[in-house]
Amino acid sequence: MIHKHTQFDTTQIMYRAEELVSAATNRYRITVQVANRAKRRRYEDFDNIDDPMMKPVLRAIMEMSDEMSQPEIIGD
Repeated sequence: MIHKHTQFDTTQIMYRAEELVSAATNRYRITVQVANRAKRRRYEDFDNIDDPMMKPVLRAIMEMSDEMSQPEIIGD
């Protein structure tokens, strides 16, 4: 069986998730925000399948970690 090589690094995603959680003032709230974004992206990208290997929650983590400079994403 040939395995496809994923185009994203799981270690990088874990570090980004850890950065999100550690920078957030409320761990529960940031987890819910990631879940809500993933859910929203799942339905938005249902017709547009750019990278079927990248799950919506992983994409949400990547996007939100890129947006960490915006305090309204992480702060209260």
